[in-house]
Amino acid sequence: VILVLGAVAAIARVNIFRFLYYIRGELLLVVATSSSESALPSLMTKLEQLGCAKAVVGLVVPLGYSFNLDGTNIYMTLSTLFISQAMGVHLSFAEQMQVMAVAMLTSKGATGVTGAGFITLAATLGSVRPELLPGMAVLLGVDKFMAECRSLTNIVGNGVAAVVVSLLEGELDREMMNRALNEGLGTGQDLQSESSDDLGADPESGSTLEHTSTA
Repeated sequence: VILVLGAVAAIARVNIFRFLYYIRGELLLVVATSSSESALPSLMTKLEQLGCAKAVVGLVVPLGYSFNLDGTNIYMTLSTLFISQAMGVHLSFAEQMQVMAVAMLTSKGATGVTGAGFITLAATLGSVRPELLPGMAVLLGVDKFMAECRSLTNIVGNGVAAVVVSLLEGELDREMMNRALNEGLGTGQDLQSESSDDLGADPESGSTLEHTSTA
């Protein structure tokens, strides 16, 4: 996330740490649910507030949730290498490339279901090296934590992709983005401030409270 996605975000002159802080609410939601799909609506709203074009966000983010699963693909390839080393099974360079190619295809079926990456890993091992399937028992105990990690990587990757594509299409509002990143404005904060302003400016609600306290 820091090295690869940080370098990609640097293309749009975006500090990856400021971007992560900006979408901190969505990241916490992903950690709680172990699924990046739960934060899809709020992520799209925040990207639009960041200065990305609505048309770009509406295309890149939902499409990325189906085809740009960076975290799931990394999890499947590294898990395969870990299992092979734990079981003492040697994988040649050609077999490693085959695992990566198959994982890039099977990871596309892991969207929408929490923990589906573990099932797609079984499908990948079964098609490449079936003798590695028993080694999945080693990963079963920590799959909950791995699901959080791959979901976090997925959502950050889709967010950075939307920013970069907006820049390449000339649809990125730089001034709006700088203001949002500097102030840390988010959907939840905006709604809270608007609701508090409405309550303070509503004379009827104030009079109702006064009558209640007097009674």
